[in-house]
Amino acid sequence: MKNSRFTVTPLAGAIGAEIGGVDLSRDTDDAAIAELRAALLTHGVIFLRDQELTPASQMEFARKFGTPAIYPFVQGLEDFPEITPIIKQEDETVNFGGLWHTDTAYLERPPLGTILYALEVPAAGGDTEWASLYAAYDALSDGMKQMLEPLRAVNRSEKGRVAQTRASAIASSPTDLSNTELVAEHPVVRTHPETGRKALYVNLAHTSHFVGMTEAESKPILDYLFELEIRPEFTCRFHWRSGSIAIWDNRCTLHNPINDYQGSKRVMHRVTLEGDVPA
Repeated sequence: MKNSRFTVTPLAGAIGAEIGGVDLSRDTDDAAIAELRAALLTHGVIFLRDQELTPASQMEFARKFGTPAIYPFVQGLEDFPEITPIIKQEDETVNFGGLWHTDTAYLERPPLGTILYALEVPAAGGDTEWASLYAAYDALSDGMKQMLEPLRAVNRSEKGRVAQTRASAIASSPTDLSNTELVAEHPVVRTHPETGRKALYVNLAHTSHFVGMTEAESKPILDYLFELEIRPEFTCRFHWRSGSIAIWDNRCTLHNPINDYQGSKRVMHRVTLEGDVPA
């Protein structure tokens, strides 16, 4: 597939595309941003290789794509607080956000999307997977769709092992909210505000139970949905190189950074973009 400004090569059947012919240090006029946004809405996550960005240029690009937000639990860069360094050192065994999730679903207004830039990556390992929540919703039976449609779910920042994945980052760069649990309720089936498509909006890392039900009552259904969402045919996998960028739509995707590079260092810069209240 070829657009007027760049090439778009799908990575998998349900989600993901690699963009070619774009230099984000210069190709960021309104037309280029509009085409990148169109590719993102079509594919859920897009990838660009061989980019050379400073924190300032990453922020400049992010502002053209949306409004950068500050992550609540870890301090950003000193001069660019909206850029969160995502670092795993050689002696660490747990990686940041290392399980399937949507970013900060425990906020009342979760991010529209995320822009992640790779500065240093291991020689092998450290890939990230994404999954389409559109595909997961479409795979549900009509009866399950009808049952889930009116439900809302509780999303917590401290559910299970997700807190462990950010413990090292918090220890080195805490914020005033680092020891606070954030909780938000969101619809289980979310309608995307731009595409109008329906997506499942529950995730293993943060969704604890359905509103009006106990965790024990909710667990069998949630466990089924968590497994459904990450069926291989709904996913894509990206191998990072230094200078790679991933931009994903947080409203209709899950992602999972794979923790298979023990003894190696990985350094990324992440910017999230302000979103709306899920509906």
